[in-house]
Amino acid sequence: EQARAGLKPLRPGERPTAVTVGAIAAAALALANLIALVFGYNSGDDAVSPGSDLTGTLIVTVLLMVVAYGMWRARYWAVLGMQTLLALTIVVCALALIQAVNAWAFVLVTIILLASGALFWFLIKAMARIQMPERPGSQRTG
Repeated sequence: EQARAGLKPLRPGERPTAVTVGAIAAAALALANLIALVFGYNSGDDAVSPGSDLTGTLIVTVLLMVVAYGMWRARYWAVLGMQTLLALTIVVCALALIQAVNAWAFVLVTIILLASGALFWFLIKAMARIQMPERPGSQRTG
């Protein structure tokens, strides 16, 4: 209750910094997926058929674009979706550290893990502010 009392409701049109960073990150990843698709980057999995690789890339790209748009508009569902994607990224990166074959792979995965974890952490408070209802009898200032 004490933590909730310390939260300030969002002003109309306000977007927490963490949500803005998350929206930009999601949009950048969607753009990176499209660029990789255009230039024919292959993830290296030869067992996957070319059609499913295209379908998977398009699904992930559309998902990231929807999340980026929703976060830009400070929608709770979008922040929750981004946190789900971040949680999956954290788990995959933690498992990838086990199989890091060289120092570069270790450093890259560690950077992704730390950035994902930090954004996840900062989005928790932002989610609380986004879903926070107006308190009865409270005066809105500013």
